[in-house]
Amino acid sequence: MDLIKKLDELEKRFEEVSQQVMDPNLVKDAAKYKEVMREHGHLSEIMELDKEYRKILTGIEDAKVMITEEDDVEMKEMAREELKELEEKQPQMEEQIKLKLIPPDPLDEKNIILEIRSAAGGDEASLFVRDLWEMYCHLAENKGWKTETMEAQETEVGGFNKIVTSISGKFVYGTLRWESGVHRVQRVPATEAQGRLQTSTATVAVMPEAEETEIDIKPGDVRVDVMRAGGPGGQCVNTTDSAVRLTHIPTGIVVIQQDEKSQIKNKAKAWRVLRARLFDLEESKKQAERADARKSMVGTGARSEKIRTYNFPQDRVTDHRINLSLHNLPGFMMGNMDDMLDALNVYAKEEQLKAIAN
Repeated sequence: MDLIKKLDELEKRFEEVSQQVMDPNLVKDAAKYKEVMREHGHLSEIMELDKEYRKILTGIEDAKVMITEEDDVEMKEMAREELKELEEKQPQMEEQIKLKLIPPDPLDEKNIILEIRSAAGGDEASLFVRDLWEMYCHLAENKGWKTETMEAQETEVGGFNKIVTSISGKFVYGTLRWESGVHRVQRVPATEAQGRLQTSTATVAVMPEAEETEIDIKPGDVRVDVMRAGGPGGQCVNTTDSAVRLTHIPTGIVVIQQDEKSQIKNKAKAWRVLRARLFDLEESKKQAERADARKSMVGTGARSEKIRTYNFPQDRVTDHRINLSLHNLPGFMMGNMDDMLDALNVYAKEEQLKAIAN
């Protein structure tokens, strides 16, 4: 990639977008305004890096001239030291710029619907679901995000067979988009009397939350049923028909919402989850249709894909997609996940960059 040529092109584009930003008519089109402002912000960041990069290149040339033409020995030595320092900075800055060249995904700014389900492991799997849910809640608290439980199917041992939570805040999907997949835990369960090590799994789905205008759901495609809410073991916990079940007939997607005592609130939550699932389905189809998109992904996001192992006896969490292992598992489970999440996002960008270069 000819980096200078690319930066020259982006500088022209930045000037064009800057002119669009000044157009008073832009604000009349909310969608266009959002799109232009996003591009302007992205290009502004590249232009800042461009300034630093060109200073480095100019400094290298000046130092080389001084080494060649300067008679003063001391000045030559100073120029050599400066040249060494700048030449070390140059590849670092180039890498930084290349990663920044990848345009931001509009989905990254979206809130999410987080769905965690128990898989293999019985009661221990349900306890692991609770642990994962608490881990993401701690992360949300650390980042100032807001969480809201949409649905919770609690088990008798205090775990969850399934829990659905909305997480809203800044850059939520962009931070957590690579968390979808199978999470595996290796530990001696609290439910294990013999002290034997057990392996259990849970599935995580991270779905960008869709606005009503972003996905078209025909009223005739959804069957709405109301019923009485039930709790663990099947006992009735509500004497009114407050629970809501939405069935999307074309896809077969079913959403049941019963956490609220109000049927209206349950219905509103159910529609939010249904929209997110349908939006996620559409996005998955788009990614599958783009041949190069697969190269740019850390993983497929499929629930069948084992992405991470939490090994408690060895105090280790390993992400299998990027072969990264971290220790201090208790801290990780308290939401201190930034090292892992940052590594996943950098890796994803590097893979995208390779795809672009090819």
